[in-house]
Amino acid sequence: MNHRIIKVFILGIFILGFILFFAFDLHHQVSFENLKAQQATLEKFYAANTLLTIFIYAGTYILITGLSLPGAAVMTLAGGALFGLSAGTVIVSFASTIGATLAFLAARFLLKDYIQNRFADRLRKINEGVENDGPFYLFTLRLVPVFPFFVINLVMGLTPIKAGMFYIISQVGMLPGTLAYINAGTQLARVETPSGILSPALIASFVLLGIFPWIARAFTKFLKNRRVMAKFHKPSRFDYNLVVIGAGSAGLVTSYIAAAVKAGVALIEKDKMGGDCLNTGCVPSKSLIRSAKMLSYAKRAKEFGFERTRIDFEFSDVMERVENIIKKIAPHDSVERYTQLGVDCISGEAQIISPYEIKVNGETITTRSIVVATGAGPRIPSIPGLDQVAYLTSDTVWSLRQLPRRLVVVGGGPIGCELSQAFARLGAQVTQVGRAPRLMGREDEDVADFIKDIFTKEGIRVLTGHKTKEIRVDGDHKTLICTRNLDKQDVAVEFDAILLAVGRVANTKGFGLKKLGVALNPNGTIKTNDWLQTTIPNIYAAGDVAGPYQFTHVASHQAWYACVNALFGGFKKFKADYRVIPWSTFTDPEVARVGMNETDCLAANIPHEVTCYGIDDLDRAIADSEAHGFVKVLTVPKKDRILGVTIVGAHAGDLIHEFILAMKYNIGLNKILGTIHIYPTLAESARSTAGVWKRARVPETVLGFVERYLARQRK
Repeated sequence: MNHRIIKVFILGIFILGFILFFAFDLHHQVSFENLKAQQATLEKFYAANTLLTIFIYAGTYILITGLSLPGAAVMTLAGGALFGLSAGTVIVSFASTIGATLAFLAARFLLKDYIQNRFADRLRKINEGVENDGPFYLFTLRLVPVFPFFVINLVMGLTPIKAGMFYIISQVGMLPGTLAYINAGTQLARVETPSGILSPALIASFVLLGIFPWIARAFTKFLKNRRVMAKFHKPSRFDYNLVVIGAGSAGLVTSYIAAAVKAGVALIEKDKMGGDCLNTGCVPSKSLIRSAKMLSYAKRAKEFGFERTRIDFEFSDVMERVENIIKKIAPHDSVERYTQLGVDCISGEAQIISPYEIKVNGETITTRSIVVATGAGPRIPSIPGLDQVAYLTSDTVWSLRQLPRRLVVVGGGPIGCELSQAFARLGAQVTQVGRAPRLMGREDEDVADFIKDIFTKEGIRVLTGHKTKEIRVDGDHKTLICTRNLDKQDVAVEFDAILLAVGRVANTKGFGLKKLGVALNPNGTIKTNDWLQTTIPNIYAAGDVAGPYQFTHVASHQAWYACVNALFGGFKKFKADYRVIPWSTFTDPEVARVGMNETDCLAANIPHEVTCYGIDDLDRAIADSEAHGFVKVLTVPKKDRILGVTIVGAHAGDLIHEFILAMKYNIGLNKILGTIHIYPTLAESARSTAGVWKRARVPETVLGFVERYLARQRK
């Protein structure tokens, strides 16, 4: 018997139970008035048939609660009247819990898959909360009889909470309410109406009982935090409200916000203001990519109607341009600017000696809270022979002033892809080696294949599915030996320079975290809770050092939460919001993404529909000779709500923002389609994609009717 038949059968039982319950007037049989009228008869029957009465009563109770029929309250009163306080409590406790669990299981079997699939993205946060604290929430709801228990049974069946846990928590949580009703049942003759059982005072007592676990949890957390902090001496006064360690994106924004609300804030940086993004990351890489793109235009001269174009350049001049751009942007992140904003900028190496004290330049400063924003650095893989060569990383590559003739880039992620293409366009013979089966492992396969084809056409040798084995050095000859995953064959790649781009490692060492006992995640980032607190309550972390996303824009986003929670967490805390996180890889064409892609949806078994629009159809892209790439939108089946978007094409990192806004504020494709876009622009691709989605969903029946109607109009 398949699931569909079983579902129909169970649903039929529910429907039949409701029909029979009201058709045979059973709802009057389990009314309060009928119970009082039949009390003597029931007691006489119980005296003559004790076990049979218990069996019939328990079975009826289970049936009523299992089918979510009205009458459970009256049945509980009857239990007290017939069996007394002790026996009645035991019988009702088990019968009600068994019935509740049956209703829970029925709701789960009939509706859970449908509800979870239909509202997967909306329920994700709820599911996480239930998985973490489901028993706690259920226990609270069970303690407060204000919430209808049958509703709790059905709703909890749609969540991930385990059935066994549901049963145990329900049995314990419903016990106080059961006792109140059973006790009232033993005094049934004095009870005039069911509403009289739960007086306002009794309801208030249950409410207090319900919120007690929350108070207890908060108090336990308070005691735990106090125990952690008790090991450290708390100063009688503080030099600062907040000290920020690290002047990258997260640190700068944290300091900026703190100064804006007039907090006393110090910013400690041991190297350069601006962090990786300004000095070794976003700014220099995008500057280099731009210069390299100019050369690519020259090579495509015929596409733009020119017979030939020649560009003479010196690689050192290109790198000087990169350095000059850093200098132009540097004042935005400078000590002078932040000092004017009200931040005490300290150049030196910080050492956290307690949650309240930081030593820097031989002096100790005190603070109420600390935000660690020390960022991350390049991961150095363990490759035999690596110590024999002067390898490059995304931190050190900017010191180059001579273009390597043969460059090996190890890593197929965003950094590796961007730098591989840039150096290839500048004239280097580039070989890109990646362990994963495709480039850009977080993107869909069609996206990765598209970029790989572009790279291959531009002369980059792409070796995906290859594991680095060793580096051999023979005089001036350097060779990387890598093993092909497919057949375990060794492949030799000669090089003059090697660039390592295999990810980044959080900077957590050397400034006191380990000594304090601040916990780390398995991937090396600092372990934080939803409020970006570390395991030391007044120490927060934000940016690459905390994760889970190592992007400059996410670091800035986290900075607000870290700062506000550090300063005002005693009154109100805010959970960091990661619902809509976009990113872009600045290859040419660019790859931009927000939300889920096909790979994510398939892995999570989330139903989705895919709409693709080829940018080669877009007028502006054709006019710009950039008619390549696509927009791929994932939507909820039969709805226009967006689950995720991937754009491959020119300026994809700019074009994605319309979809970011749409996802953030629940704007569907219908509204994007109804919005006027300037012609001719690349931004029209969003409206065109919405148009493709709409055309695929035109109802054929209605369209046929319209066609016939219009045909008649021509006669």
